[in-house]
Amino acid sequence: MRYYENILQLIGKTPLLKLQRVTRGVAATVLVKLENRNPGGSVKDRIGIAMIEAAEREGKLRPGMLIVEPTSGNTGIGLALAARIKGYQCLFVMTDKASQERIRYLQALGADVLIVPSAAPPSSPEYYFNVARRLAEELPNAIMLNQYDNPANPAIHEQTTGPEIWEDTEGRITHFVAGIGTGGTITGVARFLKRMNPNIRVIAADPVGSVIKGYKETGRVGEASPYLVEGIGQERIPGNLDINLIDEVLSISDRESFLMARRLAREEGIFCGGSSGTNVAAALHVARLLPADAVVVTIICDTGERYLSKHHSEEWLRQHHLLDVGDFSLKTVLQSKLARGRVPALVSVPPTATVQEALQQMNAYELSQLPVIDHRRVIGTVRENRLLKALLEDHLALHRPVADFLEEPLPVVDAHSSIQEGIEVLREYPAVILSEFWHFIGVITRHDLLEYL
Repeated sequence: MRYYENILQLIGKTPLLKLQRVTRGVAATVLVKLENRNPGGSVKDRIGIAMIEAAEREGKLRPGMLIVEPTSGNTGIGLALAARIKGYQCLFVMTDKASQERIRYLQALGADVLIVPSAAPPSSPEYYFNVARRLAEELPNAIMLNQYDNPANPAIHEQTTGPEIWEDTEGRITHFVAGIGTGGTITGVARFLKRMNPNIRVIAADPVGSVIKGYKETGRVGEASPYLVEGIGQERIPGNLDINLIDEVLSISDRESFLMARRLAREEGIFCGGSSGTNVAAALHVARLLPADAVVVTIICDTGERYLSKHHSEEWLRQHHLLDVGDFSLKTVLQSKLARGRVPALVSVPPTATVQEALQQMNAYELSQLPVIDHRRVIGTVRENRLLKALLEDHLALHRPVADFLEEPLPVVDAHSSIQEGIEVLREYPAVILSEFWHFIGVITRHDLLEYL
């Protein structure tokens, strides 16, 4: 029989995958290391067990103790997995920027979670790192492993992640790209790779608003500004970061990070978080300038299941102004119309309906036109002004079928078309009928679109 003794034995040895679609026009090979294949779903699984075992060896962590740690979520999950196997309790301090999925995951693993404001600066007692440190000092029998300054963090990447990349690329890697959160991944991997080949370039992918790029270029720690991507970027310089190993720092915006993460899901089948989008976006910036024999490797940090309520939600992206009009579908407009609750998605009549029935429908929903649908075919439109004109000429027209008064049918547009495509059609027509998988699902008027925008 072949099996593992516990979940921790599944950590590491994650595969490399060549990107095929988001790399169109790029001559170099771009590979991603799928750290979301770890049992806890992220690269931080590696440091969770490493920091616990290092603390045990040093006599700092003993049975029955409480692990307190500041985390954006993934390190907490890695620690919680190892702690459950080894019998420790955990308390994690997170900011209100953390996704609900991460918080609930930690709670499902039996950990306690304390949420503090993300707006607190590093000098504030309410800064999440400072809160965790204070709790570790004040609570009995507690320890903070401190992923940001713990040498076991970069050491495990130097011992495992770096060698795995080197072996799987047969030493042909020319560029390594990674974000900086704790500094452990990029420092540990860079130590190993540059030892094997000093010519390998190491590029940090940094969110716009983080202080890392300014620190690399000037040696000074500037003022951080808010950003939405989680798990990478810093307001302070972590002790684990060896800035001298980094050749260049690229700034990537929230928008580019999140849209790349969504592209990776749709085009490559890689369901990942925003920090992975940051990494891949930076890797592509690098790769576009390289020849065909270059090999660029970056990290898929975690799984997108932790961000279903964030950047994998069009509504969340719209609320944070991270999508252009062309990035939304007409179905989004229809959903917004339904949320207002005034009119059903699709109000129509069959060709056998009477003029009276059509006018009653229009009156009930304050509509001036109705599509006429016959057995899943749009055969025409009836408009209020024409029906009323017919009644003025002949009051008996009230009982005639609407088929006698048909005008040009409204165009049928795929519900997944972009808003920009919808705008082009609505320049010519007052409304469009949306279809999804050959079923009519609703009507969008010019007014509906303008109200949405």
